Amino acid sequence: MNEIASPGQLRLAYLRWALFTVPAIVFLGFLSGRFANSGYGNRWFAALEKPDLMPPGWAFGVAWTILYVLMALAFAVVLHARGARGRGPAIALFLVQLLLNLTWSPLFFRAHQVDSALALILILFVAVAVTMLLFGRIRRVAGLLLLPYLVWLAFASFLNYEIRRLNPDAATLVAPALRTQI
Repeated sequence: MNEIASPGQLRLAYLRWALFTVPAIVFLGFLSGRFANSGYGNRWFAALEKPDLMPPGWAFGVAWTILYVLMALAFAVVLHARGARGRGPAIALFLVQLLLNLTWSPLFFRAHQVDSALALILILFVAVAVTMLLFGRIRRVAGLLLLPYLVWLAFASFLNYEIRRLNPDAATLVAPALRTQI
């Protein structure tokens, strides 16, 4: 059999990848935020002085849901591109940046490590920029799907920096949830 798959079959194969990646990545993001007790309901975060450009709490949930969906769709495009040159390293770097992403919320919201979270988000920004380039070489649309994520990370880095600047004593405002006090 030397038949090439029809466009319908190709769309179906991509859809199967997307049906796996979208719920998985959105769920992992949800778990990370839940574990970290992220957001305005966190006593420590509520006690921090916030920058003037800080969006309302609901905006973060909406933004991250959209960003995780876009990330997952980009990942599905690359997973679907079997045989594409550079696919393996692109997948590996995507998984690394995803792990960094999922680590940021617990580091910031649960451990209260504002400086470390800032360093992490800057590393994450670079990892996403390189992932975007690698994805773009495989399928242009996959790279473009990561662009809103990269823009949001730049904004989130600014917010992290400003919180650090406005709250030099941030780590001591409220005892971190990762420490046990007896």
